[in-house]
Amino acid sequence: MRRDIEFNADGVTLRGWFYTPDRGTGPYPTVVLAHGFSGVKEMGLDRYAEVFATGGLAVLVYDNRCLGASGGEPRSEIDPAWQRRDYRSAISYAATLPEVDVKRIGIWGTSYTGGTVCAVAALDRRVKCVVSQVPFMNGHRNLQQFLPLTAVEGFHRMLDEDRARRVRGEPSAYMKMCSLDPNEPHVFPGEATYNFIHRYVDVDPKCTWENRVTLRSLEYMLEYDVTGFMDKISPTPLLMIVSEWDTTTPSDIALDHYALVQGTKKLMVIKADHYAAYVEKFDETSAAARDWFVEHL
Repeated sequence: MRRDIEFNADGVTLRGWFYTPDRGTGPYPTVVLAHGFSGVKEMGLDRYAEVFATGGLAVLVYDNRCLGASGGEPRSEIDPAWQRRDYRSAISYAATLPEVDVKRIGIWGTSYTGGTVCAVAALDRRVKCVVSQVPFMNGHRNLQQFLPLTAVEGFHRMLDEDRARRVRGEPSAYMKMCSLDPNEPHVFPGEATYNFIHRYVDVDPKCTWENRVTLRSLEYMLEYDVTGFMDKISPTPLLMIVSEWDTTTPSDIALDHYALVQGTKKLMVIKADHYAAYVEKFDETSAAARDWFVEHL
């Protein structure tokens, strides 16, 4: 069963769905999840929630602030520090629901939020289990591999110009997330991101995704670094799911961070690219996450 929910996160209303299993009476072990960079809940998170619910788990899914159905301004701004805090607000909200067992709460994140949940697990001991899927861990390292060398100088100049614009009192400029036109400025080049997003957007007229992000979001991305949190996750059990041929969140960076974690942990490597974790390898990744939560919650 699924119902719409909303909750206050430091003055911003976040909106999403709450699932309960079809069996049992609760209170249930519960998983909190949100999507990655610019993603909204309609982009496959319902499928993950349904799989988790088959394991007897309740699930709280929400859109990150400034995205999708959630509030927040400016729209399409992605601030990982606020996303970290919002996971913790979502946990606090979940704890108010009678269906939720407050002593058995886990968190799941993917790509951009795959790193975020590692930080949250290190900071918030209410989290009893964590799954990090194809995670973005360190913005500086990630962009070094992601950006062509010829584009690095222009990227930093673009951010400097946007900061100067904001100092003048103007809003941050926007850039498209993805495009099939290689000559049009956009964040994620190539067809992979475009095709993944549009497999949902093109078939769902109600999908709330917008093809834009603020340039300030890219500045925040460059600052993003969860390295210092990894050795603090223990004793919370961690499952990390890594795509072997991932060029969006390179697997070598994820593996370096995984090595920093002490205590109970498990690594799953799928022979696929970044987006296959959600599509071709969905049955594997969703079942592995479900089973990890069932085992440890």
